[in-house]
Amino acid sequence: MSRFPAFLAASLLAGAVAAALPTRAATPDTVDFAALTWTEIRDALKAGNTSIIIPVGGTEQSGPYIAVGKHDARAMILARRIARQAGHALVAPVVAYVPEGGTSPRTSHMRFPGTISITPATFRALLVDAAESFRVQGFSRVVLIGDHGGYQKDLRAVADLLNRRWQGQGAHVLYVPAYYEVVPGAYATWLRDHGHATEVGMHADLSDTSLMLALDPALVRAQALAMAALPTAAQGVYGGDPRHADAALGQVGANMQVNAAVSAMQHDPTGREKP
Repeated sequence: MSRFPAFLAASLLAGAVAAALPTRAATPDTVDFAALTWTEIRDALKAGNTSIIIPVGGTEQSGPYIAVGKHDARAMILARRIARQAGHALVAPVVAYVPEGGTSPRTSHMRFPGTISITPATFRALLVDAAESFRVQGFSRVVLIGDHGGYQKDLRAVADLLNRRWQGQGAHVLYVPAYYEVVPGAYATWLRDHGHATEVGMHADLSDTSLMLALDPALVRAQALAMAALPTAAQGVYGGDPRHADAALGQVGANMQVNAAVSAMQHDPTGREKP
């Protein structure tokens, strides 16, 4: 009897077994540190991805129309864009716990439900320890971007401290103030120049709400915002009128933030030479 049918049957069986085995997944197309395995991070470092961006957000009230995770969502989304545009960078998990005011008595945003605050000392210590964790595993540049104005001085202090401590160790911290400063600066100026002078304020205003609509509109209660009376400080909105916020306006500001951060990384005097 011919052996061909038996051989054919064995081949078909082997093919069926191979098809049933789980296939090895390719490394995902992501810049998120937390979405990678330790071996993928090891390989990314070997491939030259030695910058790590720490996006700092904050959990705070932003008026009755924006969810309290506003800064966290924006910082993470923009950090991903910055990492891809700058190249050779990964993005750390967002820092959601930041100084937001006192708890006894309750001050600043802590006067409203929905805010989480830690002390400046705790915040600085958290960033120092996180940055040190990245340094010892091979990241040579830790990039700090902060989406909230209240702790910018703390980011600068952490960068200064670690750059002194890390001298001669082949690593440094790059604090990027321009990422935040462009919002009350160039972006606010652009909005005023384009007919929104009376709508730009300090917090939960037109610019704040437009940025959120551009990056994660699910966090904005757009219908309630459009139908509301003029928001006030009693509602957690400080200056300006957010009711005419628009995603297209927000995209202008988001692009400014990304470009400012990428430029700072590309012109980092202590960074490695770019290809």
